[in-house]
Formats: sequence, structure tokens, C-alpha cells
Amino acid sequence: MGEQGNIRCLSIESFDKNVENLASLLVACVQDGASVGFVMPFSQDDSLSFWREKVRPLVVNEQAVLMVYTLEEQIVGTVQLCLATMPNQMHRADVSKLLVSPLFRERGIAKSLMIELERQAQKYQRTLVTLDTRTGDKAEPLYHKLGYETVGIIPGFCRDTHNPDRLDSTTYMYKCL
Repeated sequence: MGEQGNIRCLSIESFDKNVENLASLLVACVQDGASVGFVMPFSQDDSLSFWREKVRPLVVNEQAVLMVYTLEEQIVGTVQLCLATMPNQMHRADVSKLLVSPLFRERGIAKSLMIELERQAQKYQRTLVTLDTRTGDKAEPLYHKLGYETVGIIPGFCRDTHNPDRLDSTTYMYKCL
């Protein structure tokens, strides 16, 4: 793992206790320019709505595994393994919302979260993991180092976090476990 941190999967009870912290982490990442589906302005309330309305039901229904990386009881990173696939794709899972606090980057936290995500994928008998990332983003080299292969790039796929008039490309990747 990164610097003496702890990774754990959140139960729904732990999710409810930590939702404010998860929301703050997401806000910090979006404000720092992370391309994770949101554009500025993006508030704590917007973030809380996302976690409560979109992520919580997936955790409750065991359609997603939500992992957090903590340092001294503070959540500084998170990632989701999405298991909600069609019946002909039960061997596959998606990576969603790999987030590391801007204050704790470059410490191996994202790598540790991805390694745990792959371990969880294998636990759920998923042999293929897919993801997408903004082309040229900081995470793209990490995914390559972890063995993810690029499938292709879609130009103009998403709006830039701080400049919604600019469209960014997205790179789709996969890894066979």
C-alpha cells in the first residue's frame, strides 16, 4: 500500500457515516480539475446528491464495491468496482470514480486502490475490468503501468471540468485478470 494507509470496502453503515467525507473528497477533486462527470460550479450539496442518489443504491444492492483509502482515519482516496452488468457480461466489471485528494497525490494511493479493486474483481469472479479516462489525464500512465490496454479514443466525449465549452477526448481501456 501507499504510505501506511488502510484500504477497506465500505458497508452501507460505513457509507452513511462517511458520506460527508466522500462528498468533500469529490468536491476537492472536481475543483482540482478531475474529469469524473461533473463541471464547475460543483458544490458539497451536488456531491452529496451524487453519493446518496447514485452510489448508495448500488452499494445497498451489492451492484458496486466501494473502497476507501484512509490515512489516520481520514478518507483520502476512493474507487468503485461496478458489478451491475448485463447477464451476458457477468465476467466483467467497470472501474468508476478513482479519486485521490489533491493533497495526497503521488504517494501510491491510486495504485493501491486499483490493486485492491482488481483483488475484489477476482473475488467476484470478474475476469475483465474496463474503464475510461480523459485522454492525457494523470491517471492514464498509471493504468498502463498496471497492465491496462487502450481500446480506443473517442474525441469530444466529455465537457472540461472548468471550461464547459471545451470538449475533451476519452480513452477506453481494459485489463484481463
